[in-house]
Amino acid sequence: MTMIFSAIIHREGEWFVADCPETGTVSQGHTIEEATANLREATELYLEEFPHTSESHPILTTFEVPAHA
Repeated sequence: MTMIFSAIIHREGEWFVADCPETGTVSQGHTIEEATANLREATELYLEEFPHTSESHPILTTFEVPAHA
């Protein structure tokens, strides 16, 4: 059985940081692919200790804020 999780990725300097909002796991890598692979491994290790029981997924949306010059 496989489970599907979300990954939110952003850049911090030379690193891509990947965050899984369903579990709270975070990892990084020099490429998006490396960050995602590292996040997958971190999430697998996390789930060995804390099994995930929820089937819900986060809701991703956008919002605007005024730009200050």
